Amino acid sequence: MNAAAANSNQEVYENIKQELKDWHKLLKEYQIPDTKKALFHTALTFLMYGSVWVLQYWLLANDYSFWWVLAISIFNGVALGRVFIIQHDCGHKSFTPKKWLNDTIGTICSFMTIIPYKYWAKSHDFHHAHNGQLETSDIGDFECLTTEQYAALSIKKKIRYRVYRSPAYILTLGGIIYVAIFNRFRFLKSEYFEKVKNNVTVNNFLFVSAYVLLAFGLSFVSDWKNFFIVQFANLFVFGTMALWFFYVQHQYEEVYKEGKENWNYLLSAIRGSTFYQLPRFMHFMTGNIGYHHIHHLCPSIPFYNLRKCSIENPIFQKYCIPLTVTQSFKAIFANMWDEDSKKMISFGEFKAKMKKKQESNS
Repeated sequence: MNAAAANSNQEVYENIKQELKDWHKLLKEYQIPDTKKALFHTALTFLMYGSVWVLQYWLLANDYSFWWVLAISIFNGVALGRVFIIQHDCGHKSFTPKKWLNDTIGTICSFMTIIPYKYWAKSHDFHHAHNGQLETSDIGDFECLTTEQYAALSIKKKIRYRVYRSPAYILTLGGIIYVAIFNRFRFLKSEYFEKVKNNVTVNNFLFVSAYVLLAFGLSFVSDWKNFFIVQFANLFVFGTMALWFFYVQHQYEEVYKEGKENWNYLLSAIRGSTFYQLPRFMHFMTGNIGYHHIHHLCPSIPFYNLRKCSIENPIFQKYCIPLTVTQSFKAIFANMWDEDSKKMISFGEFKAKMKKKQESNS
């Protein structure tokens, strides 16, 4: 980034701080949860996911091709993503006005997503409070190394990081590994997570017990394996979609990132989170999580109020980073943070930078 571009960016940041200094007042009315709306969206989502799940199971039980089940899982995996957004909002305590109802609905959702409710919510809260901070990118988000950190890695660790940030991983095995394996362990052990340290173990026991009982009960209808086939197909699509959304919402060339000392919450939300411009139907299916800049600014807004908030307050679109679906695929080349240019660069750009640096030193 040249000096002119750096100054322009700084000017944008200062404008955001000035024009959105009263953002709390603008968002206050949208933070009020509505029990009727919450229960309606819960019932609609559970009915949608559950009925299609039954169809998938019926197809297998009646010896229809597995490929039909797999094709339908493209829809139902996304529907499971909507279940997860409800779980996500319950974790933020924003879905309904009552804590016990949030916890009840969120826990039920977790049995479908197999993502531990309280532990994940705690790590996600940490992410919201530190989004864009270079020192804590590995908690609740994709780990992002600086060029200096990457250069200092061993060959083995560089290969691991390249695989981790590659489309071959993100769009294939990454999602199911995150959902089915990563969330089975309590990797975060600081004092911040002390209150939920046992949630993962308890949830693993309950998930396994519930799934074994369901598979056994359905074995009187069809082969017990069919239960796990349907579940795996849906979880695979859900995991892939979820990981992709995690990625594009905070990994792109002009993203805002800073060290703790200079970090700013408002900038981390508006410039450190995308506005993913999806078709209206996909906004519905993904619980409006595409309005990610507003969600990060105020996570206490339930998803059913995000679109209204966006429409009625165009100021939040003035300075955000909009991404269409086509444009979002360019984000796969946002591989590491370059502290010199203050932007994300690709592995290829890093290689060219190192080559130029060697030539200038020789």
